[in-house]
Amino acid sequence: MRDDLGFVEEIRRDLEDVRWPEPREIRARARRRSRRSAVAATVVLMLAGVSAFVATGGGGESAPPPVAASASPTPSARGEIAVESLVQPADVSQTAQVQLSESDFAQPILVDSMLGHCGQSRGMTPTWPMSRWSRSQTLLRERPVGVDPTVGDLLLKQDLYRVAPETAAPLFADLDRLLAACAEWASAGPYTTAEQTGTARAVHNWTVVQRSFAGDEAAMVRHTQSPVRDQKTGEIIGDAPRPTSTAVVQVGDVVAVLTLGRDGTEPELSRLAEVAARRMCLAANPPC
Repeated sequence: MRDDLGFVEEIRRDLEDVRWPEPREIRARARRRSRRSAVAATVVLMLAGVSAFVATGGGGESAPPPVAASASPTPSARGEIAVESLVQPADVSQTAQVQLSESDFAQPILVDSMLGHCGQSRGMTPTWPMSRWSRSQTLLRERPVGVDPTVGDLLLKQDLYRVAPETAAPLFADLDRLLAACAEWASAGPYTTAEQTGTARAVHNWTVVQRSFAGDEAAMVRHTQSPVRDQKTGEIIGDAPRPTSTAVVQVGDVVAVLTLGRDGTEPELSRLAEVAARRMCLAANPPC
């Protein structure tokens, strides 16, 4: 059991790092969060296809949340991550018309939710280490009137995490162990289409395709998934999923996780990871 007085003192020191926003900034954040919730709801509806359903294991039940790391965070010079430390709209090759951002604390450093499900199925806990502070943003392109609503709007999703030293040191070694355990992983679950129902199966693979290309340390992880097949007949259900890539970058005590929309490429993701590393220097303890 932790020392209650020590915990209270730790919270007091962390609160000294907080930059309390002005009332008008609070109202602005509330408006942005409302817009983000609306966008998220739209994206969920767009992605509620068979492939996504099977990939999560099906069954209508959400996967258990990641297990929190047991280590207590160590106070550092600064806490909350400033907006200026994020990739900016001007850094993206396409025009980013909407920027949604929010800050939080004590969040898991989530690299890939499906990779987390695999890790849990292999008995690896905690799957994701915990951060002290985090800031997330989504850059979107503006959709012209009359454009097909299935056209992707997402340009960049970025999460920044401030971590304690005991979390930062083994971060990439722990990621490598998780990737090794999940080099190939099969998921199965029930599915329903307009024509039929059944149990489907898909095979997932994760591999590191690039390392040490940004910041103090970096890795680009590619996730590929086989076509979703009916487990009984072997029939392919839905369209074949496209590979997705995620960049993980560390600068001091700050970690970034970046993904692009479906039109993004790995070279562009690598370029933006380098941009992110330079901007992360503003938030790192100590600054670069």
